[in-house]
Amino acid sequence: MKIVALAGSIVGSKTKTAMLKTVKMLKQKYPEHEVILLDLAEYTVEFSDGRNYFEYEGDTKYVTETIMAADALIIGTPTFQASIPATLKNIFDLLPVNAFRDKVVSSVVTAGTAKHYLMVEQQLKPILAYMKAHIVPTYVFIEEKDFLRKKIVNDDILFRLERLVEDTVLTVEAFESIRAKKDEEYDF
Repeated sequence: MKIVALAGSIVGSKTKTAMLKTVKMLKQKYPEHEVILLDLAEYTVEFSDGRNYFEYEGDTKYVTETIMAADALIIGTPTFQASIPATLKNIFDLLPVNAFRDKVVSSVVTAGTAKHYLMVEQQLKPILAYMKAHIVPTYVFIEEKDFLRKKIVNDDILFRLERLVEDTVLTVEAFESIRAKKDEEYDF
């Protein structure tokens, strides 16, 4: 299984901190799976101009093709002005409408205060559903107070991250089993 952890911002440290912890948990619990961290701050991604994702070059091509090849995505995003950052929206714009068909997608969200906890429900999940993702229903919301010196210091958040990692992998396995049963119905 190929799992991509996407840190969807080019500024700040909280989302990257959360995604580094998530990747560490994935690699410890599921060493048999390929885990890739795509930190958008480390890439120069072009703005979407309507081309197919495979027509871009350089970092844009690498990032989009890596996402398209994944079985699962764990999207990390900060909350800016009660929404996702433009860098993450641009990634969605670079991909085809059905980019997440047969992919499991879960979310880790950082924000300054608890006021933004519904951003995932109102902003991110509708985009993911439109792009045909199998969305893990629960997500991890992490506030400013849960971080100290670029570390997550809230044990409940760490527990929920572990659960999200587990739920993501188990959901991929469940959908693989469903697809295998459906494939058995055909004689070719």
